[in-house]
Amino acid sequence: MSYKDAKEAFVSGATGSTIHHINLVSFVALASVTLYAAIQTRYRAATRLDLFSSWALLVLPLLLSMTYAAFHPMMLIILLLIPAWAILRVPKPEMGTPLPSSQPSSPSVSHFAPRRFPKIAPLPALTTYRAHMMLMTILAILAVDFPVFPRQLAKCETFGVSLMDLGVGSFVFSQGIVSAIPLLRDPSYVSAPMGPKLLKVTQKSLPIIALGLIRVLLVKGTEYPEHVTEYGVHWNFFITLALLPILQVLIHPILSRLSISFVGVLVAFIQQIILNKFHLKDYVLHAPRSSLISANKEGIISLLGIHFLPLVKQTVNSFQGYFSLQLLGLSTGTIVLPPTPSFFRRRQKALGSKKNKRRTSDADSPVDDHDLSAPRKTGKTATELCSYAILWWTLLGLTRLIGVEGKWGPDGGISRRMVNAPYIFWVAGFNALFLLSYLAVLDIWIYSTNPENPKSKHYKTPEAAAAQYLRIQQAQQGPSTEPLSSPGNPPHLLHVINRYGLWIFLGANVLTGLVNLTIPTMYTSDIKAILILSVYSFVVCAVPWYIDARRKQ
Repeated sequence: MSYKDAKEAFVSGATGSTIHHINLVSFVALASVTLYAAIQTRYRAATRLDLFSSWALLVLPLLLSMTYAAFHPMMLIILLLIPAWAILRVPKPEMGTPLPSSQPSSPSVSHFAPRRFPKIAPLPALTTYRAHMMLMTILAILAVDFPVFPRQLAKCETFGVSLMDLGVGSFVFSQGIVSAIPLLRDPSYVSAPMGPKLLKVTQKSLPIIALGLIRVLLVKGTEYPEHVTEYGVHWNFFITLALLPILQVLIHPILSRLSISFVGVLVAFIQQIILNKFHLKDYVLHAPRSSLISANKEGIISLLGIHFLPLVKQTVNSFQGYFSLQLLGLSTGTIVLPPTPSFFRRRQKALGSKKNKRRTSDADSPVDDHDLSAPRKTGKTATELCSYAILWWTLLGLTRLIGVEGKWGPDGGISRRMVNAPYIFWVAGFNALFLLSYLAVLDIWIYSTNPENPKSKHYKTPEAAAAQYLRIQQAQQGPSTEPLSSPGNPPHLLHVINRYGLWIFLGANVLTGLVNLTIPTMYTSDIKAILILSVYSFVVCAVPWYIDARRKQ
């Protein structure tokens, strides 16, 4: 057997772990950022930690959680939280009045709409969540090639749950969150003419499609080991990411009339019905790869569910899979990005009402729930996000209770390969839960500068009163004012990783390919693998860190 064949066998056939185990492994990221925040808020000298310290606190624990500590993640969580708890018992040093942040807005909220619309204040919890998701992804894509990475965390062959299965769906869910920005800045965007919108989104997607095609050529040209059942022979995740925004624009007429979350759930159930009732499931699992479409059946079906079945001479058309996750992420974005979770619903309702055709300009509108520049009501956001997290986890439980996909295990249940309904609700529930956790721990607890009762005229400290006064002034001054943020929230390393996310992902893929082409990774010792992964992760973090520093100069 050639090394290529042996490597493909090494990364194939995994049956996964348990949801509980995957949650614990992922909670290491939350524990690490809690320790970072504790140090950063309790010691003046740690206002901004250097690159190595940030890497050691925020990245190294993630690497350990999926290698040496993968079978004992709770132990690692405790080792991180005990010092965090001890440090947080130290009173905060007296700080000056919070000032408008000099930190640029997160890229996730700054490049999607014309300048005439107001800015959306960055949500630090979202930046932290997206950066950690990116870090775990770039660590896993190389770590999976070494024996030190447990096979239980590798992508499952057909059914099962694993860390890498979760990462694929989380990328789509996260993309859906930030795709809410044009809708928030201009609710009439949904009902705008289809042609110009479609052309603009397609133009933005072309570079990513080109990257997907380049990846196909490089993989085939170098005979790089590949897992065919992941997306197919030619399809890859870049193509999926590029096509999803186009599909979203195509159903804007539906989104203007129905709740986005309802449409997302409806798409998931329709997709599941088609998988079972129209034999699409059997096609994915057993059909020979005899044509261009069948060769890439996993990628096409997981994206859209459109396929021509020549054997039965019927066409199955349905929106499904990753598109449903994109919509559920979009729904989450309309909740967490604006100043209040009801913002989009109220603006959409006002836009659709004939009585409210006349709209007050942003310059004349008061600072209220209808003003995009109003202070964010984090407590309300957390409450509604919690309700959605409970809903998605409940739907996941119901799919298991009623026996969707049969008995859960190696032969049924959650399937990333088919992106079935249980997978969709698992990914949505996981991401909503972890985004809520970051919001509660960082924005509401450790870094909170809000008074106990924002509506009261009496504040706990003069600094809190001054902070509230600055927020009100900031909202009244209009969209050009920089948003307030607590120093260190989000951590600078996570901020730059989120800011340059696409380029980091591309660079990590290139480095992963170079390592695999120069080192027989599946025969590498654990100690050597950890050293390689440590250097790799440090380089991936150092590049955006120094690029951002030079840009500011």
